[in-house]
Amino acid sequence: MGAPRLLAGLDQAPRLDRVAHLTTHGSLPRYRPEELVDLADNIDLRGRGGAGFPFSRKLRAVMRSARGREGQTAVVVNGSEGEPSCLKDTALLLHAPHLVLDGALLAAAAISAEDVVVGVTRTDVEQSVRAAVAERGPAGRRVRVALLPERFVTGEGTAHINGLNGGETLPSGQKVRTSERGLNGVPTLLSNTETFAQLAVAARLGALDYRTAGLPAEPGTVLLTVAGSTVVETPTGAALSYILELCGTGPGQGVLVGGYHGKWLDPGSARAAEVSRQSLDSLGARLGAGAVLPLPEDTCPAGEVARVTRWMAKESAGQCGPCVRGLPALADVLEDAIRGGGASALETVQARLKAVLGRGACSHPDGTSRFVASALSVFPDEFRDHALGSGCGRRVLGALPLPQDESPERLVVDWTLCKGHGLCVDILPDVVRLDADGFPAQASMPVPGRLRPKALRAVRRCPALALSIQD
Repeated sequence: MGAPRLLAGLDQAPRLDRVAHLTTHGSLPRYRPEELVDLADNIDLRGRGGAGFPFSRKLRAVMRSARGREGQTAVVVNGSEGEPSCLKDTALLLHAPHLVLDGALLAAAAISAEDVVVGVTRTDVEQSVRAAVAERGPAGRRVRVALLPERFVTGEGTAHINGLNGGETLPSGQKVRTSERGLNGVPTLLSNTETFAQLAVAARLGALDYRTAGLPAEPGTVLLTVAGSTVVETPTGAALSYILELCGTGPGQGVLVGGYHGKWLDPGSARAAEVSRQSLDSLGARLGAGAVLPLPEDTCPAGEVARVTRWMAKESAGQCGPCVRGLPALADVLEDAIRGGGASALETVQARLKAVLGRGACSHPDGTSRFVASALSVFPDEFRDHALGSGCGRRVLGALPLPQDESPERLVVDWTLCKGHGLCVDILPDVVRLDADGFPAQASMPVPGRLRPKALRAVRRCPALALSIQD
């Protein structure tokens, strides 16, 4: 596969400190602003966090905006990975943090940014980046590390900026360009961790040497998280099936590419796919944040998809109807279908999918809808057999990774008092579901820490005093 670039040196040490980093990669050359833009253009560097937006266009946009804002700018490294199937950015920040900081400081020099902020969601990652900043001495003083809540939508650009600005980590719901108004209201260059690391590699190699790996139209390497646990670096153009083989697996029943806002590939398509935008575009998929999830033969596809859909509904930003009502309703009807709800239940699932499309304040409802629709397309027999009552006879093994609920608190219903008023589900739709009779479907429900204030409100608002929060 060729020598590693982003992961170079990690066969010698589990984490590259400042000395090991410089020994492995060498010193970072200086670039004038127009030279850095040309470099990013020449290698077609694109964001590695999902959308794949050209990095050179981001640079130019911030420079343009800064001219009318007294030259003030900022750089933000989006180091949050709210999706449990992605670990590549975490791997970089834990094991090669200086490569990321190099790229961020290189970009900061090009746009004359005073502030460089690395936003993360894990305490071990925060500690690693803080240690790297300290190892740089005075040169690291302009870099700040911020710990944000770990949730799916934290990685969305406006949510990330809102959190760094002291607000809630929620999408703004508006078409706000961070290149015009981002950190502290100034034009901000926002990109994800791998993008800045790639910039640091390219700055050292130069465009010609950078292009010696990968495809002519998509040069370089890319980081993938395979099966939610293994991070690999591969040149673009490599066969997806070969990457899976190197990781000790195969396409199985199908492969989810691009994570939980991504698309399922059937085994034949997965064997034909290459790790490239062009190849995946031809299959209606995109690499997104680099998550590749093969589904083993011994797990139930319908159950796995329903399980993730329920989690995605709970990860709602809670700002619009499609998220607050639409996604939990989609999870409900999907679970009903696979419990033997009949052909009509599958028709209801299709109706729910259409109901949330194009109506959300952010991309979360659309992404979740596409994930489910893709699964229905690739596993039609599985869903039909479950809906008609025969099922597949396989257990749900949790092959699609989800975080474990670490909350010690639960919302508990006292059945001797509950009258079925339903106010609890109005306040806590992510926690409480009602049964067919209008009562809570469960007597004890875990409360994520971020929803504790709403849970307390539900306890206070219950007319029958039937709710309590218990360890």
